[in-house]
Amino acid sequence: MNALSRYRILLPVVSLAVLLAATFWMQPRAMSYFGLNLLFNLAVPIALATIAQMMIIMVNDIDLSLGAFVSLVACITATYLLDTPALGLAMLVALILGYAALGAMIHALELPAIVVTLGMSFVWGGLALFILPSPGGASPDWLRALMTVKPPFAPMAVVASILIAILTHFLIIRSGIGTVLRGVGGNTRSVARAGWSVLKLKACAYGMAGFFGVLAGMALVGLTTSADANIALRYTLLSIAGVILGGGEFVGGKVSPVGAVIGALTLTLAASFLSFLRLSPDWQIGAQGAILILVLTARLIFSRKGGET
Repeated sequence: MNALSRYRILLPVVSLAVLLAATFWMQPRAMSYFGLNLLFNLAVPIALATIAQMMIIMVNDIDLSLGAFVSLVACITATYLLDTPALGLAMLVALILGYAALGAMIHALELPAIVVTLGMSFVWGGLALFILPSPGGASPDWLRALMTVKPPFAPMAVVASILIAILTHFLIIRSGIGTVLRGVGGNTRSVARAGWSVLKLKACAYGMAGFFGVLAGMALVGLTTSADANIALRYTLLSIAGVILGGGEFVGGKVSPVGAVIGALTLTLAASFLSFLRLSPDWQIGAQGAILILVLTARLIFSRKGGET
């Protein structure tokens, strides 16, 4: 492992540790099971959304519709999945297949993903408003019970985040299909020359993103117990920030599932930390951006030093 790879792994860990230490220093009561549960309450849906975005970035695309998509899933979960589970499940499966078809279309027609997904954000948002014109709905009992489970040693959010990191690490870094998908981002022509269908691989990557996006929307409803057509719009930028904060790159198929989850945890913790500072919610978004810029600046400095060694 070269110096650049080490820095890519260590910086997300260090940034999370520093922010956690600052939070504990300002609010010692947070050093408890209940305190950690409050700090990382929404970590699971953000981590799942970040993994979904990572699947897209892994093949050198970017998804500007993810937040609207997660909001649509939340609306379906709080209405159809609650009242008519079979229909709700069918709709969620259709969304995953639709995401896969979107990836295939983008590749086949050589369309810019950033433009297509921006347009799709309005489609997802319109469907969400059609399903749930005003905030409401409710979480299915089984989903609420799952998201409020209390493991013995650490809160559900922490345990679930660790499981997400481990499972996606094996899926993307250790498995054969994950290696090929990263190859699409690294060298598409070589993958095509090896006999793989890039069209099918792009559809697979987008389909996996849709799957994790669906999980993010369901987890969010399980925690909030209701839905809104705009409930997860911020997840688009948060997911991109989480991937990059976790050591990912916009090109080259360079992603880190573990780093992405740590990045999501850092952003979740940053929101709690800023609330302790009693900053206005309007300022908190800007402060989160400032934290991200500081970490990315540090990564750039270390990356240059690593390249010189």
